[in-house]
Amino acid sequence: MIKAFTMKLYEGQADEYEKRHNQLWPEMKDMIHEHGGKNYSIFLDEKTNILYGYIEIEDEELWAKGADTAINRKWWDFMADIMETNPDNSPVCIDLRPVFHLD
Repeated sequence: MIKAFTMKLYEGQADEYEKRHNQLWPEMKDMIHEHGGKNYSIFLDEKTNILYGYIEIEDEELWAKGADTAINRKWWDFMADIMETNPDNSPVCIDLRPVFHLD
């Protein structure tokens, strides 16, 4: 299953966002894989500060359980100062509807 979504950075935070992801914690990588995520990419539209995420997941329910892990919540807290977030520090994330795919 493929998921795509958008998130939004605060102005001037693109370099910091990239830096933090280039140093992604091993525990966070493990959590993503343990919850069925693979082939994960995030792209930035520098004109709008919109991030576009793409991830392949095994199962929607398994993937959703990753949000409730301690390491994921720690990551959300770590990232909250540079991007739009909800009251629980989860990123404001808008799922995108697939309209075309070609293998």
